[in-house]
Amino acid sequence: MTGTTTRERVADLTAELVARESENPPGNEADVAAFARDWLRDRGVDATLVREPYEDRPQVAAVVGDGDPTVVLNGHLDVVPAGDREQWTHPPYDPVVEAGRLYGRGSVDMKAGVAVAMLATVDFRERFEAGELSGTVVFHGAIGEETAEPGTKALLEAGYDGEYGVVLEPTGLRTATSEKGLAWYEITVAGDPSHASRPDQGVNAIQHARPVLDALAAYDRRVRERTDDLVGRAYATVTEFEAGTKENVVPERAVLTVDRRFLPGESAAEIDAEIDDLLTDVEREHGVDVSWRRTRTYESAEIPVDSRIAEVFRAASAAEGDATTEPWGVRASTDVRNLVHDAGMEAITWGPGDLAQAHTFDEHVDLAEVETGLDALERALATLFGSDD
Repeated sequence: MTGTTTRERVADLTAELVARESENPPGNEADVAAFARDWLRDRGVDATLVREPYEDRPQVAAVVGDGDPTVVLNGHLDVVPAGDREQWTHPPYDPVVEAGRLYGRGSVDMKAGVAVAMLATVDFRERFEAGELSGTVVFHGAIGEETAEPGTKALLEAGYDGEYGVVLEPTGLRTATSEKGLAWYEITVAGDPSHASRPDQGVNAIQHARPVLDALAAYDRRVRERTDDLVGRAYATVTEFEAGTKENVVPERAVLTVDRRFLPGESAAEIDAEIDDLLTDVEREHGVDVSWRRTRTYESAEIPVDSRIAEVFRAASAAEGDATTEPWGVRASTDVRNLVHDAGMEAITWGPGDLAQAHTFDEHVDLAEVETGLDALERALATLFGSDD
């Protein structure tokens, strides 16, 4: 819009996205998906709602241009629940700007990144139609990233893929060529209930969980010795323990949750084998009845640090005032794994904002960095599309 500054563009669109609550669970992305589709259409982009993998949780996809190469700009529309709203200085879905920061749930994770991708899609539609550049931009507004659902995977399977990909999670405009994997395990220790006045009549699942916890602690110490230059250590952390039905009942089972962070080059299948071996040893040595299942998975992913897209984005960030050009990796997990593994793409994680703000009370994003992010993204895309500017 004539007379509108870049800061105003990114602030206004990010605020519109934040104002539309899209918590997951339970999966409330439909309202923000419809808004994103309509916003793009109003600006000449043929955006569509994709009703896979779930009919009632549509995703957004759009394509502009028809030249080579094709670059996918991926962002997720879901946010984690706001939690206790009394802990927020401002209501989480009533975005407020103070001291150059936009506050609200999802502001940094990752509606600022989605806004940057949407704005770039519109801008490059205009540049392609004007004949300035030749290439293709694909926009993803995906569902279900926060709960490892196959949103991005479904978009790729529907044909919204390309040669290059950018997942616009908050990285402080650092270019990540690798990321850790994540697997969550639910481990169940069986017991036999009885009245607590006769504890020896039953089998106390909490007591039987002790050797399991000891084995997991030893396992964590071992896996921490595995390191990667870009993403750091591996971990195996017990994050939940649930047991008991009533104060005077010997518990019939105990359920533990393990958060297993693993490195590029490791796979969930390999971690499954380690967990199975560990628990088989506990069963044999302690006579414990134990079972397990993997409940959620984000595979690790990596591309070469000197990949074309990585080099282009490092240079673009530096040119816009961010001098962070060293190779780097994300220690969390993102949908970049789908672009790399499911579509064979050369893809990075890169975007505005501080990851430390994600999932916090008073979550916020620095609008100056979002503005810089849009400029750097468009510089990088122009380079990939052959511009010398």
